[in-house]
Amino acid sequence: MVCPRCIGTVQDILTQLNIEYGLIELGKVEVFNEKLDFNSLQVELQSKGFELLENSASKTINKIKSIIIQNLHYSGEVLKVNYSTLLSDEIGQEYSSLSKLFSSVEGITIEKFIVKQKIEKVKELLVYNELSLKEIAFKLKYSSVAHLSNQFKKETGMTPTQFQKLNNHNRYSLDSF
Repeated sequence: MVCPRCIGTVQDILTQLNIEYGLIELGKVEVFNEKLDFNSLQVELQSKGFELLENSASKTINKIKSIIIQNLHYSGEVLKVNYSTLLSDEIGQEYSSLSKLFSSVEGITIEKFIVKQKIEKVKELLVYNELSLKEIAFKLKYSSVAHLSNQFKKETGMTPTQFQKLNNHNRYSLDSF
């Protein structure tokens, strides 16, 4: 689960299946049923585009993604540490091992995943047209507007200004990377 709407969808599924639950947060659900029908839950989750993560590698990767998405898209604060420190602290593992695991399973580096998420956030902010490019660059911790523009062009094939002028703003689901 990578957004509040995802959490709501999972809550609906759990309620529909009469599964008692407690804590629900991005990437994690606490259930209380002793005789939980995992097959029914898996089928319902898959019908909505989710999966039930049971092995530790999948859980760790999901946690990495959730932390990045939460901090980039839903936290109103500017991150005060770099992502490698944040991920190591939150997950309790060395960043190098997290990075190797992520790359081996996802096929891209954590850094590339962060760049893709940042570009999606830039697109969102450009569509809202409330902040200048300079303000967006500062908010997302780019060293300069030029750095943001270069990275944006490298990822999308167009400049931020060209993107703003489009009628169809090609945006992607946060968990599609």
